[in-house]
Amino acid sequence: MIRFLLGLIVGILIFFLFVWFGGGKTVKKVGEGLIDTGKRMEVLEETIKKGKEEVGKGMKKILKEEKEVPKKSQ
Repeated sequence: MIRFLLGLIVGILIFFLFVWFGGGKTVKKVGEGLIDTGKRMEVLEETIKKGKEEVGKGMKKILKEEKEVPKKSQ
């Protein structure tokens, strides 16, 4: 019961501090920053996917060439 009341008091305190220090304006600024970060992450993901595909194609070529090379018998 004590933990519940302590959590409730801390939650109310955090809420009032949030409203006191900007509220909606703060959320808007954080949101804009997250949108920019999301766009950068999308570009990085596309670059990584393209690189992965290129590496995969290169590995297939290498494996194919290794299979084609005749093995020497002793």
